[in-house]
Amino acid sequence: MIVEADGGSRGNPGPAGYGAVVRDADSGAVLTERQAGLGVATNNVAEYTGLIAGLAAAAELGASTVDVRMDSKLVVEQMSGRWKVKHDALRALAEQARGLVARFERVGFEWIPRAENSHADRLANEAMDTQAGIAPAPTSSPARWTGARGKPTRLLLLRHGQTEMSIDRRYSGRGDVVLTEHGRQQAAAAAKRLAGMPEVVKAGEAVRIIASPLMRAKQTAQAVADAVGGRVETHQGLLETDFGEWEGLTFAEAAERDPELHGSWIRDTTVAPPGGESFESVHRRVTAFRDEMLEHHAGETVVVVSHVTPIKSILRLALDAGPSLLFRLHLDLASLSLAEFYPDGNASVRLANDTCHLT
Repeated sequence: MIVEADGGSRGNPGPAGYGAVVRDADSGAVLTERQAGLGVATNNVAEYTGLIAGLAAAAELGASTVDVRMDSKLVVEQMSGRWKVKHDALRALAEQARGLVARFERVGFEWIPRAENSHADRLANEAMDTQAGIAPAPTSSPARWTGARGKPTRLLLLRHGQTEMSIDRRYSGRGDVVLTEHGRQQAAAAAKRLAGMPEVVKAGEAVRIIASPLMRAKQTAQAVADAVGGRVETHQGLLETDFGEWEGLTFAEAAERDPELHGSWIRDTTVAPPGGESFESVHRRVTAFRDEMLEHHAGETVVVVSHVTPIKSILRLALDAGPSLLFRLHLDLASLSLAEFYPDGNASVRLANDTCHLT
C-alpha cells in the first residue's frame, strides 16, 4: 500500500492539523483517509502525526509493505535514518512511528514535491478549518459521503479479555470474574495497539479511559492506562447485561432450564431472562451513556472498555440499525471497534471486531 501524509500549522506553532491517505499500490485507489486538528502545534509535529495516522490506517487494513510519500524532507530523512532527531517533541513521535514501522515487513520513505502530495495537504487543511469552525466545501471524497460535518466524538470500543467464564462460553453478566493469564496477555496486546494509534496518543495529552465497573473490564482498562497514560474511570452504563438466573449457565443449559423463555429471548430484545434485564433495557442505559459522552466530551477520543452487549449497542446507535444487529454481530474477546459521532447528528463506524493485535 501507499501512504501519503502531511501536516500543517498556521503560525508554527499555531493551530495545526494533519491528513493522511492510504492507496492501493497497484490501482492508486483511495482505501481510507485520516485527518484531525491538533490544537496548537508546530508543522513538524503535525507532519509526524500525519505519518503515524497513515501507518496506523495501513496496519488496520492489513498491509504487509508500505511506501510512504511525504513532502516533508525532515520527516523522510529522519525516518530513513539519515538525519538525527534533535527535538524532544519530535523524538517521541519518531519513536511512535518506528514502532508502527516495525509491524510491517517493509516500509520505504520517499520525498515528493508538495504538488504531488495535494490530497494529504487538503485533508490537513480541512482539519484545521474544522478546528477553527470554518465549514468545509462540499466534496465527493469517499471518506465524506455521509456529509458529516465538525469534529467527531470518537469512541474506541474495547471488549475485555478472556475469563474462566468465557472459556466455557457461559453467560457472564454481573458476576465479577477476573481475567485469566491469557486474558491479561490479550489486554496487554490491545493496549499496545491503542498506544500506536494517533487518535489515542497525542503529544502532551492523556486519553480519557472509561470502563465498566466489573473487574474484567477494569483490568483490561488498566492495561490501556499503563500503556498510554491517563487514569481509568468507571461508568454504570457500561455494565454487561444482567442475565439473572441464567448467570453462569451455558447456552444449552439455559435453553434446557427455560425452553420457551430462552427461545423468545434469542429472538426478541424486549424479553428479559428470569430475574435479569432485557437487551432493550441495556440499550437504553447505553444510549444515555453515549449521550453523556456527546454532551460532556464532544470532539474528544474516549477509550471505552466494556462487554459484548454495551459495545454492540453503541455500534447499533452509530449504524442507526435495528435490534437484530445484537444477534447478527459477533465480537471477539479483546476486540477493538471504533464509532464516531458528529455534532451534526451523523455517525460512522470505522472499525468493528478488529483483532489483528492478537495475532
